[in-house]
Amino acid sequence: MAGRTTRMSVTFSRPFALADVDGIQPAGTYRIQTVDVALDNLSFLAYRRVSTTIELPAVGTAGSRRQVITIDPLELEAALNTDPAGNAADIRRDSE
Repeated sequence: MAGRTTRMSVTFSRPFALADVDGIQPAGTYRIQTVDVALDNLSFLAYRRVSTTIELPAVGTAGSRRQVITIDPLELEAALNTDPAGNAADIRRDSE
C-alpha cells in the first residue's frame, strides 16, 4: 500500500490543551507527523489520512525520552489558529 508521511514542527507561544493529551502542555515547539495512504481503484491519485500524532516530552523521566500521542488533526488546527505564534511550519514529505 503506497503512502506518504508528512512531518512538520509547530510552535505554540502559549500553553495549550488537546482532548487526547493529558493536561496542559507548555509553550514550545512540537513535532507533528501525519500518515496518509493512497486510495486504490481510482482514476486519479487521492489519499486518506490514517493518523496524526504529536511528540511530547515524556512525563516523569529525565533525558531525551519522548511520547507520541495520536490526536485529532482538526483539534490541532483549531489550537494553532488560536495561538498568536503564527506557526510557520517546517514541512518535509517522505514517501513510503
